[in-house]
Amino acid sequence: MKKIEKISLVILLFLSSVIVNGQERPGPQPAPETGEKFKLGMAGYTFVNFDLETTLKTLQRCDVHYLCIKDFHLPLTSTDEEIAAFHAKLKEYDVTGYAVGPLYMRSEEAIDKAFEYAKRVGVKTIVGVPTYELLPYVDKKVKEYGFNYAIHLHGPDIEVFPDAEDVWNSVKDLDPRMGMCLDIGHDTRNGKDPVADLKKYHSRVFDMHLKDVTGTTKLGYSLEVGRGIIDFPALVKMMRKVGYSGVISLEHEKDMKDPFMGIAESIGYFRGVVATTK
Repeated sequence: MKKIEKISLVILLFLSSVIVNGQERPGPQPAPETGEKFKLGMAGYTFVNFDLETTLKTLQRCDVHYLCIKDFHLPLTSTDEEIAAFHAKLKEYDVTGYAVGPLYMRSEEAIDKAFEYAKRVGVKTIVGVPTYELLPYVDKKVKEYGFNYAIHLHGPDIEVFPDAEDVWNSVKDLDPRMGMCLDIGHDTRNGKDPVADLKKYHSRVFDMHLKDVTGTTKLGYSLEVGRGIIDFPALVKMMRKVGYSGVISLEHEKDMKDPFMGIAESIGYFRGVVATTK
């Protein structure tokens, strides 16, 4: 076959792949959360066992464009050049790093490092886990840097900040940029209702972690979104009602050495809820 005939055949095959019965084949629809005030993202901790490349390829395949940056992907000691290269890598996959954390802070020095790290990374939200005694110092740093500080609640697993009510009571008299990362799974595992808590405390909810759990005690464990006990239609409706405009990021904590099927199922289920509750 002559070269020009081969080229013609390739063009013909291409056209036949995009045109069916004289009509152009439709492309994919926008993600269901398109047009919502909130954004769907991914918590970096989901990929604790994987490198940045694997993380970003997964986000790309799931059509997710927001990542909460964990320090195992971008260490606190990173140079400005390394931070710039990190952001360039995210841009290749159309991903934005919108926050850093969770970062554990057990001293004023650790808080200083975390705030300076967030400043150099270029984000305006820190997801942090301080101690109760350090809250006045965190409040001081929030005023100095102008960041939102979202305390990550952990249910009954650790002694500090088990649920949204506890965080609220701890920060309500501090700077209004002191708030919480509402982890709906851990809130549920501490016997709370994350839908009701979002309604009550939404003015201090700066980030959310998306997950599902099996029960309302410490014995409850994480699993694919939609397979547990959390009422996701009610959650999405409440997010709209209170005008939540932050990111809700999947933090998948099941099969963490092979989480990809669970990630896809969870993202798909949540998007189905978003679509069917419009």
